[in-house]
Amino acid sequence: MSIRSFVFMGAMAGLAACQPAIPDSGAGIVDPGRGVGFDNPNTLTQREARAAELSTGTVPAAPTVGAQTLPPATARPVRTSDATAATVTSAQPSTSARAVSDPQGLDAELAQIAAQNDTAAARSNSGEAVVNASPSNAAPVILNNPGISDENDFGAVSSRQSIESDAARIQANRQQYQVVQPTALPSRNGSAQPNVVQYALQTNHARGTQVYRRFSVNASAKFQRNCAEYNSADEAQIDFLARGGPERDRRGLDPDGDGFACGWDPAPFRRAAGN
Repeated sequence: MSIRSFVFMGAMAGLAACQPAIPDSGAGIVDPGRGVGFDNPNTLTQREARAAELSTGTVPAAPTVGAQTLPPATARPVRTSDATAATVTSAQPSTSARAVSDPQGLDAELAQIAAQNDTAAARSNSGEAVVNASPSNAAPVILNNPGISDENDFGAVSSRQSIESDAARIQANRQQYQVVQPTALPSRNGSAQPNVVQYALQTNHARGTQVYRRFSVNASAKFQRNCAEYNSADEAQIDFLARGGPERDRRGLDPDGDGFACGWDPAPFRRAAGN
């Protein structure tokens, strides 16, 4: 073995000598089954004595609650925040028999309470009259609005109409009924402009099919410039036919020679006539 190995083993032996001894946790335990913490005989004796005292002691009885009569409730005065407010009067009939035996007295008392309420309302409220409950008050008035129809009210309708009146009204309506016979469409007078609908129905070739000869210098630019002057293709087609079209095309509105100016399409008119 090398010197380095001897030095390492000596260092390890010195560290082992410095390590403190681990106490024996089971040494001095009176009852090993009780675990750590019971190694002191005095502590163990005190705990056993306390356990015996608790097991043999008696539970104290519950205190006796005596009955006590509460004093009768007293009426509290009503407090008002406004010194000028009317005093609240608690004049109420004790039983309903009073309304039968003394109706006039009850009405007088209720009228007095109503007058006090009206005075209080005039002082503290917005001045609106207070509606007080009283046997002598009249039933509320039901408003009748003449603008609201009562056609769904069977009672109201039956009071005004009958089976005979309905039959007479139906007969009067039948007498006023008139059947209007169809007539021919009116002819257009005073207008010499071509009819594009009639022109579309007279032709049967598709758009883009050359039927007429065309020859023009710079036809594409002329077509774009002149067609931009019209608000719609129908307007361009009417002007094209009025200027000698479809045989002649003075403004270059039909460069492909199909007889339709500025992309005008006769197909919608043909479909409408076919339907």
